[in-house]
Amino acid sequence: MQFEVESATVTVGGVSLLHPTSVSVSSGDALVVRGPNGAGKSTLLRLLAGIHRPTAGAVRFNGNEVDERDRAFRREVTSMIGLPPMAPDLTLRDHIELVASTWFASLGECRTLAEELLTEFGLTALSQRFPHELSSGQTQLFGLAIVLARPYSFVLLDEPEQRLDGRHLQAVGAALRRRTDDGAGLVVATHSEELASMLGGTVLRLGGEA
Repeated sequence: MQFEVESATVTVGGVSLLHPTSVSVSSGDALVVRGPNGAGKSTLLRLLAGIHRPTAGAVRFNGNEVDERDRAFRREVTSMIGLPPMAPDLTLRDHIELVASTWFASLGECRTLAEELLTEFGLTALSQRFPHELSSGQTQLFGLAIVLARPYSFVLLDEPEQRLDGRHLQAVGAALRRRTDDGAGLVVATHSEELASMLGGTVLRLGGEA
């Protein structure tokens, strides 16, 4: 599995949101996108996720133009570009099991995955709480658990370090490294030098230094 970006640009109303950018990343590898605010990090992730289309150039996944309406593409790529939707009347465990149940036929498999993700992100003791009862950092961790509660070959994340203290940043970095070690591709836009160092892989700098 591979993403390829070839001289992709995004221009809206005469304003350049992403200058010509070329990069590729394959399953099992990490691409870390750095740069100041406004450099195009989030725009690049939206192109990869199929939310936006390039004004010029091309964005391909496995040789095909990225299209978020394509069921095969959606099965391979999960993303968190902003927090995922959260229902006020579902607990944390309910959310994760619900997402998992749309992809896995076995209820036992869904429950096992939910337990694993709650443990991995330190949310087990909060599993019966509702989203509005979480702190901002806990909400960020919960969002990550939701987007990982399904099959994928690529994970796209926009500033996953937001609202996290040092301990939880380390936990997230370790969790993401486990995904690449298991063969998933990873594209992360981040301002965190610490997270970038933990993830390793290729660094793409947009608009100068972060």
